[in-house]
Amino acid sequence: MSSPTDTPPVGGAPGDDGAGPGARQGRELTVGIGAGGLATADMVLNIGPQHPATHGVLRLRIVVDGERIVSAEPIVGYMHRGAEKLFEVRDYRQIIVLANRHDWLSAFSNELGVVLGVEQMLGMEVPERAVWARTALAELNRVLNHLMFLGSYPLELGAITPVFHAFREREELQAVMEEVSGGRMHYMFNRVGGLKEDLPAGWMGRVDKAIANVRKRLPDLERLIVGNEILEARTRGVGVLSRAMVEAYGVSGPIARASGLDVDLRRDAPYLAYGELFGDRGPGRVVTRTAGDCLARLEVLLEQVHVSLDLAQACLDRLVQLPQGPINVKLPKVLKVPEGEIYCATENPLGFNGYYLVSRGEKTPWRLKLRSASFNNVSVLSEMLPGQLIADMVAILGSMFFVVGDVDK
Repeated sequence: MSSPTDTPPVGGAPGDDGAGPGARQGRELTVGIGAGGLATADMVLNIGPQHPATHGVLRLRIVVDGERIVSAEPIVGYMHRGAEKLFEVRDYRQIIVLANRHDWLSAFSNELGVVLGVEQMLGMEVPERAVWARTALAELNRVLNHLMFLGSYPLELGAITPVFHAFREREELQAVMEEVSGGRMHYMFNRVGGLKEDLPAGWMGRVDKAIANVRKRLPDLERLIVGNEILEARTRGVGVLSRAMVEAYGVSGPIARASGLDVDLRRDAPYLAYGELFGDRGPGRVVTRTAGDCLARLEVLLEQVHVSLDLAQACLDRLVQLPQGPINVKLPKVLKVPEGEIYCATENPLGFNGYYLVSRGEKTPWRLKLRSASFNNVSVLSEMLPGQLIADMVAILGSMFFVVGDVDK
């Protein structure tokens, strides 16, 4: 093998690796002698960080031999904001404003991990109405998250129509989420001890109607996805992720369950009202598949929408039966958490979302470490992409259902 020779990246200056602003792809050639004495060349391509194929500012450095990927390296950090250090200089009320932003499709669920951890350290009992309202809002947020991917993933494969149906259902549910919290994406509705304020008059009836409307129209979206010959040809048997690899990389959420890993913290380590909802008489169930390919991941997401709608409906039914009462616990002006440490994990729409909180008895945390789902789910791409065709890379990448801010924090 001869020494590597470098060529300037496409659209960049000599020496630029393609990661600069506006760069699309970098290219390096490694020339050698293949079988039969023919000259061969491995090409290094930078997919991203600013590229329509990468879901945002994620960079993939791949080595290709012809149309086949030889190796892949996800390079992250382009959206890193230093959230964990920012947590350390804000009190427990202010942290919620920051904590809901790393996965902007799962803002309510992000808030939950912080307040649940603080409440456990305080030994605080939250009013029952707040518990059931939080659970309902978490499941509605889960549906909003999944609908985004159910619309955008077919779009990445060339199907335009599903995204219009997905966004129609999202708008129906976002209207009631906005009504109760005042925010469309960053709700900031959780508080230590419960929720910011009581539910608006008549709100539960409007949520009930919204859920019914989404259920009635969801088959329109399913008909465009389920059984679609082109979509299945692009996804069946493509990007297979084994259960062993899931466990080795700490992959979680719908991605892991599509590979046969039957794990869901709502059932296995219940919090909020999930212990009852996933009990013998509850509507909760864990959706799994065994194929582990792109199609299995899409199927899990689609079926989970139905489960989450059932869970949200069950929460509403319980809230209607509960007597009027407080929705939160009155807190002191300066909230200090006792000295100690705790790890609080929740089943976010994209997987395990964990907060490791260390307190020294002050009004701000000494340390608040965030374990985001998307980081592990993206890291496994280095094992999944080698051996795949470049044409299948977008299908595999999109099926990992990640949010870049959740990767970079």
